[in-house]
Amino acid sequence: MDAKSSHTCNNDSCQVENAICLPNSEFPRVVIIGGGFAGLSLARGLRKKNVQVVLLDRNNFHQFQPLLYQVATSGLEPDSIVFPFRKQLSRYKNVTFRLAEVKEIKTDERIIHTDKGTLSYDYIVLATGTVTNFFGNKEIEKNSLGMKEIRDSLNIRHRMLLNLEQATVTCDPEERDALTNFAVVGGGPAGVEMAGALAEFCRYILPKDYPEYPSSIMTIFLIEGSGKLIASMSEKASEKSLKYLKQLNVKVLLNERVSDYDGTHVNTESGKKLLAKNLIWTAGVKGQLPEGISKEHMVGGNRVKTNEFLQVEGFDRVFAMGDIAAVISEKTPRGYPQVAQPAIQQGKFLSKALLKIIRNEPLINGFKYKDKGSLATIGKRRAVADLGKLKFGGYFAWLIWSVVHLLSISGFRNKLVVGINWTMSYFSYDKSNRLIIDKNLKTDERNGHAANE
Repeated sequence: MDAKSSHTCNNDSCQVENAICLPNSEFPRVVIIGGGFAGLSLARGLRKKNVQVVLLDRNNFHQFQPLLYQVATSGLEPDSIVFPFRKQLSRYKNVTFRLAEVKEIKTDERIIHTDKGTLSYDYIVLATGTVTNFFGNKEIEKNSLGMKEIRDSLNIRHRMLLNLEQATVTCDPEERDALTNFAVVGGGPAGVEMAGALAEFCRYILPKDYPEYPSSIMTIFLIEGSGKLIASMSEKASEKSLKYLKQLNVKVLLNERVSDYDGTHVNTESGKKLLAKNLIWTAGVKGQLPEGISKEHMVGGNRVKTNEFLQVEGFDRVFAMGDIAAVISEKTPRGYPQVAQPAIQQGKFLSKALLKIIRNEPLINGFKYKDKGSLATIGKRRAVADLGKLKFGGYFAWLIWSVVHLLSISGFRNKLVVGINWTMSYFSYDKSNRLIIDKNLKTDERNGHAANE
């Protein structure tokens, strides 16, 4: 008998039909669904504790979402901002990773059904994050591209480069305009950073790679439904963001909402019609939850309502944190912002709270978010910062943004690669290799048909 066939699972739960094999443990089992900022923060907090931690995720890597736009615009290679879970968790002997997508949670039986099998839990933590919200508009969803994960960034990159190549061979002026125009919908941090990166691509890369036509042929639209950019930040940050984008020749359309998009024409509710075969949707997100958590436990239809200890209302052993959780109070009627820092802090808090619950110790102080400030970059050497009472923009804000994001990336190698890449780009205004390597992206899929598969 060879080594492979002699392998057996020592976990008693494997006596159950279709069970996921897990190591034996005498300690309570905490199952974390989702390995984003919140999930990893909790796993780190529970390392070397008297609990068995099982991390479930449909990907085998953590992705650094704040830099997705740089992958999309060829500023970074995808492996620079992703890091394998198994490598991150290898030193945590009580933490086990399983590649699986959760389909249903049966809270009465404390059973989780996944696409790879079932497993039981003592405590379960929902950290499933969010996906792009197209607000029910199927045509926009079909023809545009979201930007919530690394595959979205690669789809954006492939479509952008394919369309630019197609523009060099077409003899139709209108088609060329459509192929080289970009519309970014949503004026939050992601949309502003994406528009700024595209503008710099247009200014510095397009003349080098595509001397066939001037950079003026590439037009970038940023469409925002409200009257200000980056509404989550200060008025000063909003004003400076608008100023910097205009300096980069981005056409900013405020108080405009996209009503339809057929892959070529962007229609707004006010009657404007823009020509663009590249539409990037950053206008909203919605929570993603497996079956088993009913809508009565949700706020706004897409976030799970929790108490101050991150317990899902109505359950003793079910918790939620990160983007999917809405910690409702008088000070936070809509919950905390759906960004990295609240998620990381909630993971740290819950690691301590769970241990107290397991030891039957009383919970006294609930979760309180410590706002460390907000940053957003608009191209190279321009950024805005809200750091407490200090609200400023420009080069110094960009330096702070760069340092904070570089230190936040997982893995020493990734930090080194990104740091070197940024340094070279700073002096050369060049970006990483602009390769079209996705052979599965067919011609008809450039207009969005493959974007959301």
